[in-house]
Amino acid sequence: MSSNCGNRHFLKEDLTIVSQSEIAPRIFEMVLSGKMVAYMNVGQFLHLRVPDPSKLLRRPISISEIDKEKGQATIVYRVEGGGTALLAKLQAGDSIDTMGPQGNGFDPSVLAAGQKALLIGGGIGVPPLVELAKQLHAKGVEVVSVIGFANKDAVILEEKLGLYGDVYVTTDDGSYGIKGYVSTVVDGFDWTADAVFSCGAPGMLKYVDQKFENHPNAYLSLESRMACGMGACYACVVPVKGDDKSKNKRVCEEGPVFEAGSIML
Repeated sequence: MSSNCGNRHFLKEDLTIVSQSEIAPRIFEMVLSGKMVAYMNVGQFLHLRVPDPSKLLRRPISISEIDKEKGQATIVYRVEGGGTALLAKLQAGDSIDTMGPQGNGFDPSVLAAGQKALLIGGGIGVPPLVELAKQLHAKGVEVVSVIGFANKDAVILEEKLGLYGDVYVTTDDGSYGIKGYVSTVVDGFDWTADAVFSCGAPGMLKYVDQKFENHPNAYLSLESRMACGMGACYACVVPVKGDDKSKNKRVCEEGPVFEAGSIML
């Protein structure tokens, strides 16, 4: 997969919070502004410093939307512990120490107008698919999104994805949309996408990886705990398939997006 990052810029900037809101229980949407936005590409992530000196590690959070004209980017994250709980308390006008944009993201150039893309997301893995859907739709690609959640309360970004194509929503308990997993919908399709893009929990990614491992354009975006976020510490390594285990890949550097069938999940 060719990188859509071109000349990659690793910047450090205090981004300004434009707005923050809770869009589902424990899930927050934050809009940030700053010069860094000019260098962001779809599928990359930001490494945020928690405003507490006792929290040493930054938090990697995927970029959900990019508006280069306004110089604004949107992130969506879930409160998992003390660090993200502190992020959730920040308000418009506050600034946040940010490194990024980091990682190799999705590459919309693998598709041309008239082709069809399948986007598969689960839970907090759905946010980075929004900007991808927007960019694909803008170039005339037909976009179909299948997004899965635990229950009705956890559903996010259905309306935003719906601006760019058909959206199928699944819930584990059937409280909203289609009862089951994303596989329930995808396995029922009688068509094959020209490209498949996915992001979500390990179990979902394993399904996508196995189903599309021989597809010429199928990609997985991994979520991983990180330390440095710049490829130096090797804390986020994933093994590659094949005999040469020395070619392990780093989620923060070679990823977070990998070709289906190329890594061990």
